[in-house]
Amino acid sequence: MREIILDTETTGLDPNDGHRIIEIGALEMKNKVLTGAKFHFYINPERSVPQEAYRIHGISTEFLKDRPLFGQIANDFLKFIEGAALVIHNAGFDMKFLNHELSRIGMASIDHLSIVDTLAMARKMFPGQKANLDALCRRFKVDNSLRAYHGALKDAKLLAEVYVELCGGRQSSFSMQTKSTSSNKEQRLLRNAARDKTIVIKPSTEELEEHRLLKTKIQD
Repeated sequence: MREIILDTETTGLDPNDGHRIIEIGALEMKNKVLTGAKFHFYINPERSVPQEAYRIHGISTEFLKDRPLFGQIANDFLKFIEGAALVIHNAGFDMKFLNHELSRIGMASIDHLSIVDTLAMARKMFPGQKANLDALCRRFKVDNSLRAYHGALKDAKLLAEVYVELCGGRQSSFSMQTKSTSSNKEQRLLRNAARDKTIVIKPSTEELEEHRLLKTKIQD
């Protein structure tokens, strides 16, 4: 199963207030294993980055001024996610921005029937507990020590680890491995037991002589 772990950074909270996407980070995963394929771009939002947003992600207006516009990377982005399920933390936020950007350049909205919202997953699994990415990293012992600032690619990598854990992750793999090891051990014990119970009856001298005479008759 092909899935894309996706995250964005923006200039603010609502595209209807004129805010734009400034970074997209996406990682390809097959059967819950990262393949190494990725899509990552910083994007010129054609506007300034408010100080309150800068304090979150550390991406400045100056840094973005020579980056490509969203329209210049849109086709490559859509090709990268084509046919895959999207895995996003707080999916409504990112999808709202992505579809707004597509609408601005006259392209159709992303119509994914399969979107996994890890925020909703976490809230269902741990009701009443904090479910932001930092809290989930702490819960699953995922190292987020380098996350001084938010970052789309950086957060997508963390989310990939968290997502695997939400799906059963290491515990599931360990359980399967233990079960397999246990099964193999049982089979070895059964084989050894079978060998131990094998009874070998040695023929007597008379029986050996009768067997020799019978072979001689058959050969004649």
